[in-house]
Amino acid sequence: MSEIKGNSKYGTDTLTLISGADKFNRWMYETIKPHCSGNILEIGSGIGNISQFFIKEGAEISLSDIEANYFPLLQEKFGGNKNLKGIQLLDLSDKNLEKNYPEMIGAFDTIFALNVVEHIPDHEQAMKNALKMLKKGGKVVILVPAFHWLYNGFDKQLDHQQRYTQKSLRALLEGNGFQIKHAQYFNLIGIAGWFFSGSILRKKNIPSGQMKLYNELVPLWKIFDFFTQKIIGLSVIQVGVKKYN
Repeated sequence: MSEIKGNSKYGTDTLTLISGADKFNRWMYETIKPHCSGNILEIGSGIGNISQFFIKEGAEISLSDIEANYFPLLQEKFGGNKNLKGIQLLDLSDKNLEKNYPEMIGAFDTIFALNVVEHIPDHEQAMKNALKMLKKGGKVVILVPAFHWLYNGFDKQLDHQQRYTQKSLRALLEGNGFQIKHAQYFNLIGIAGWFFSGSILRKKNIPSGQMKLYNELVPLWKIFDFFTQKIIGLSVIQVGVKKYN
């Protein structure tokens, strides 16, 4: 959840802010959990906002990030858990994946990347690499920001390369060896806060008070999403299955 190469100060501040949004983090976890099984790899683990739920519930999981400075905190938080299989420095768009990470080729049943792919300029290579690291029939779970018209100062500060739609994310996954198993939008109400604070007020960081209020009302937002997840949301989620070796 942290593939942040530029403007990393804002990325770290955002991860820290979201770490306090316990209801929101659990909602995101519960949304992707049904699609995650077996030996799991998280791309962009950051400070463990989503990892914590998988580890607590006993999932066999490896964590990874492009920023090694997160690793001491991850080790401190989760190092004592036997179901944590490792913490790996990993660039998902590495063009020499087989040479640099031979032990990761064909190793995983599920790979998930939440708010990561939008940071990667070569997202085609990233999906090719995800395919290589999966076993045959393995799944990739991707969550990315939705709709280009929502692109604003928040996206710039977080070094987002782009935002996606169901159509563009499907093209990315299907074009790199995946068959779409599940697709939905996520977090309808987040659109209002993102647009108002980022596009109208032109703030650089998500206001902490706004995030706290949003977090407390997550049970209500989940009801809204039940009716709108096929239509619109701040994020788009897709699950792809590896079609071949």
